[in-house]
Amino acid sequence: MSDPTYTPPRVWKWDQANGGAFANINRPIAGPTHDKALQVGKHPLQLYSLATPNGVKVTVMLEELLEKGHKDAEYDAWLINIQNGDQFGSGFVEVNPNSKIPALMDHSVTPPRRVFESGNILLYLAEKFGEFLPTDPGKRTEALSWLFWQMGSAPLLGGGFGHFYAYAPEKYEYPINRYTMEIKRQLDVLDRQLADNDYIAGDEYTIADMAIWPWYGALVTNKVYEAAEFIEAHTYKNVLRWTEQISKRPAVERGRKVNRAWGDPSSQLWERHDASDFELRTLDKLQANQ
Repeated sequence: MSDPTYTPPRVWKWDQANGGAFANINRPIAGPTHDKALQVGKHPLQLYSLATPNGVKVTVMLEELLEKGHKDAEYDAWLINIQNGDQFGSGFVEVNPNSKIPALMDHSVTPPRRVFESGNILLYLAEKFGEFLPTDPGKRTEALSWLFWQMGSAPLLGGGFGHFYAYAPEKYEYPINRYTMEIKRQLDVLDRQLADNDYIAGDEYTIADMAIWPWYGALVTNKVYEAAEFIEAHTYKNVLRWTEQISKRPAVERGRKVNRAWGDPSSQLWERHDASDFELRTLDKLQANQ
């Protein structure tokens, strides 16, 4: 075990061996590590992603748009396996210089437009299709406030609590306590907001719900970090009510399967190019046809 009295050196040096569960993909520099062009399908919207909470935000949004009848929201979703370092391929870095999923290319405009950062993709699609973001200035501001709340808060959940509680090579009391306190505070913020509102930003389902649900809904239902008992998730009754409410939406059920590469084979749709793929190309169907 590392020395708990560790004193930082005057100049930090990268030691890949100290990176924990994701040491093979973490590094202190940006840019591509290899040449690899991205595939491009038949639809104007090309999504490059993985079904992490940030990826699920966007596939849920796209499926919700299709559910509303927006045929121009049809999309191709390509799997970016971050454990294999796909996000450091030259093609992906051109779309997102930050090498994080998800990333979107919109080929319906000239020249094609890149869109990165999950919250920005949600906002871009909401404005492009005129859906899931209120037009009333007050309601719009409220929804965007919660969208940006998620963008600022979730790194403390994932990179903070999730890392030290679930992924770090060694367990230390101080960081686990520090980040547990913070995420319980965040859950209390949400629980109080949802006590008087059906959805996060009020009485309308918006991109704020799509952004927050994949992270905090998964946390309280033990789908990330297996920490529900540890954080006493059952005490956040309004968050649990809202989580179940969102989970039952057909577009959400579809969206959470796209670019998923783990778990039940029936829940894994590695690539999505057509609505029929949910019936024909989930991993269990592909395995049965081999």
